Amino acid sequence: MKAIRRFTVRPVLPDPLRPLSDLARNLRWSWHAETRELFQSVDPERWAISDGDPVRLLGSVRPERLAELAEDRRFLRRLAAAAGDLHDYVTGDRWYQAQGGEPPAAIAYFSPEFGITAALPQYSGGLGILAGDHLKAASDLGVPLIGVGLLYRHGYFRQTLSRDGWQQEHYPVLDPNELPLVLLKEGDGTPAQVELALPAGRTLRARIWLAQVGRVPLLLLDSDVEENEFGERGVTDRLYGGGSEHRLLQEMLLGIGGVRAVRTYCRLTGHPQPEVFHTNEGHAGFLGLERIAELCDGRGDKGTDGGLDFDSALEAVRAGTVFTTHTPVPAGIDRFDRELVARHFGPDAELPGIDVGRVLGLGMETYPGGEPNLFNMAVMGLRLAQRANGVSLLHGRVSRQMFAGLWPGFDSEEVPITSVTNGVHAPTWVAPEVFRLGARQIGAQRAEDALSVGGSDRWDSVAEIPDQEIWDLRRDLREQLVQEVRRRLRASWRQRGAGTAELGWIDGVLDPDVLTIGFARRVPSYKRLTLMLRDRDRLMELLLHPERPVQIVVAGKAHPADDSGKRLVQELVRFADDPRVRHRIVFLPDYGMGMAQKLYPGCDIWLNNPLRPLEACGTSGMKAALNGCLNLSVLDGWWDEWFQPDFGWAIPTADGAATDADRRDDIEAAALYDLLEQRVTPRFYERGRQGLPDRWIQMVRQTLTLLGPKVLAGRMVREYVERLYTPAALAHRSMRPDAARDLADWKARVRSAWPRVAVDHVETSTSTATAELGTTLALRVRVRLGDLRPDDVEVQSLSGRVDSEDRLADATTVALKPTAGPDTEGRWLYEGPLSLDRTGPFGYTVRILPAHHLLASGAELGLLSVPAEDLAEQSGVLLR
Repeated sequence: MKAIRRFTVRPVLPDPLRPLSDLARNLRWSWHAETRELFQSVDPERWAISDGDPVRLLGSVRPERLAELAEDRRFLRRLAAAAGDLHDYVTGDRWYQAQGGEPPAAIAYFSPEFGITAALPQYSGGLGILAGDHLKAASDLGVPLIGVGLLYRHGYFRQTLSRDGWQQEHYPVLDPNELPLVLLKEGDGTPAQVELALPAGRTLRARIWLAQVGRVPLLLLDSDVEENEFGERGVTDRLYGGGSEHRLLQEMLLGIGGVRAVRTYCRLTGHPQPEVFHTNEGHAGFLGLERIAELCDGRGDKGTDGGLDFDSALEAVRAGTVFTTHTPVPAGIDRFDRELVARHFGPDAELPGIDVGRVLGLGMETYPGGEPNLFNMAVMGLRLAQRANGVSLLHGRVSRQMFAGLWPGFDSEEVPITSVTNGVHAPTWVAPEVFRLGARQIGAQRAEDALSVGGSDRWDSVAEIPDQEIWDLRRDLREQLVQEVRRRLRASWRQRGAGTAELGWIDGVLDPDVLTIGFARRVPSYKRLTLMLRDRDRLMELLLHPERPVQIVVAGKAHPADDSGKRLVQELVRFADDPRVRHRIVFLPDYGMGMAQKLYPGCDIWLNNPLRPLEACGTSGMKAALNGCLNLSVLDGWWDEWFQPDFGWAIPTADGAATDADRRDDIEAAALYDLLEQRVTPRFYERGRQGLPDRWIQMVRQTLTLLGPKVLAGRMVREYVERLYTPAALAHRSMRPDAARDLADWKARVRSAWPRVAVDHVETSTSTATAELGTTLALRVRVRLGDLRPDDVEVQSLSGRVDSEDRLADATTVALKPTAGPDTEGRWLYEGPLSLDRTGPFGYTVRILPAHHLLASGAELGLLSVPAEDLAEQSGVLLR
């Protein structure tokens, strides 16, 4: 019989145990070992059954056990200590509170997914895990962040396999009342709601659930409320599901509804209003439109009575907005039909006070090769943010090239997109055994600080840990992984229909003394899940080598709509099912945080072989490194930035223009096999005088001491605060209503006048084609400014080495000074030095840029004027 209605029955905790509820509802337990150990001691068996989820645990503990614990003085002392520690954590000063200057009072951080813990399954892959790590690190550092996302009633899908290895998707229903969430309520006890206007007079309503991530509140919007029509109730049904309109509604709710949720939360709790809004990928880009509407309506925090016009509000919003792009390929960006977007805005839908044409203009692909009928969420994100970044140095370069069309005429290096390399939240991903080893060496508090804040001096102490202890730890972690793999593999085969009598072989799967390679990630084609299968005979030889065998653990999900990805999964599974090798290679379905936390520490090698440069960052290798696992990777993402032979291996890339995809895969797979055969396995299995792999252990040390401080999310968040959040907050404060109007008027005036701005004449104090190093020439430039004044522009010289096509490389930029003008022809004279500071082919050019003290970059307007070609040929010096 099926129940006709479902309730969540909450336990009534005895008064002495009430702090358990607070500990369970603050997700700090997910990265705080002592709190998890306290919950485990409540009922170890039920803790295991609940998959380490305190809310589920407390909902299943017998009343007799609770009564027993309420009388247990030792347990109550531990409970009081844990509750006191949490109180100190959330109220005490931390890194952020010790910063000088005027950092932001609050930052709102928007993301379509958040991977905080397996107990709150609201993530699909790296973007969500990164967002979760960002919140946790912000909490550890005391950064006043407010997270904003959606609550998906089905989360992301659960993955199983059919008997023939085909991916199967399952969408379990999640009850928010059974999750570590509380409903945000108004003062009268009714649930707080946000509303969006939809076409045809419909309304989309959403409640706001609160997850407390240490010190950081995470607001999750949920459209499954009774007041909504059936279609609207399903807007937040699942992550990355549905068609274009479904996705558009999700992103409108996230961006527009998210801003309204933040305003509601701050009103109800007294939390400071955000001065900075951070858009994690383009999905939340509509938040900028809502903030523009606030200022046009006279709402928001700018104190305007009559409201701002659209252009002035746009300047005010841009000043305090940060946009992070995570994709290195145009196909990874959400793009919508412009008619679909137009239908959801304007007088009969959302934001009726904003002209639909202005909305569409923000997302138009106006650059060469763009699609005029598509609305691009990343393009809108960049236009609505004064500061933008990629997520590794290489990805920053790729992003500047990919979006260079928005800043025509500028070299890609000058496109105003910087980079902050991702990091990972070490307290979440470092195995307890690794932490305890470090704590024995430097003390628990210093070890905790090393993982959260960083500092290389704390990591240097790894050098003092004896080799035997490091090797014993690595062997122990590998053995734990072997047991975990066997348990999961047995469960997977049972789901595939196998009987108990068929599964005896699983007891011999993997060996705790064999070199173990991990490969786990999403399964789009560019990550090349099956590159290792390129030469199956050679792979078999590696797996079955009599003296130096390897074993491989593979996991990953293909998107439900990606049949090509599912075929890759099936190909890998079928190979792993082969009785000849199934004890050496396994595929584990349903990759998620719970599996990952066992997988990273237990592997010796973390393998990553994407098509370079399509991996924006690739943080899984960072999590493995923090546990002493060595990386074997293509030089992409973060590995391109930080690779050293001291602590890993680089797979060569065959990315020449004349190499087709198949040939490239063949070459790079062969390079992978060569590395494993000739360098990796010999180093793992060779033994020194003490019977230990001395050189391998040294690489583990180098991984921890050199990479450890770099890959931390604490380092990443500190960079965001110092390089992006604080400058954005200062710009936000400067952009008072009058300043916003003045800047908008100035930009309009400059754009109108720019066609008449020109470089008219350039000359230097030499006419020879050679000069000595160290010579300084006098540079004189006459420019036409039309209706502009010198205060509106900056005239620059750029000089440096030139290539065979006279393109400047690594140019030095010098601002020239106006010395006379305007003359009878309206020209201004600018002068300055030209230093010949490099030998070899040397050249220079000049240009004119708009200049204003409220611009974050000279490229911001995408306007510049350079000498005409015929003028360049007459202008003096190109030294060779």
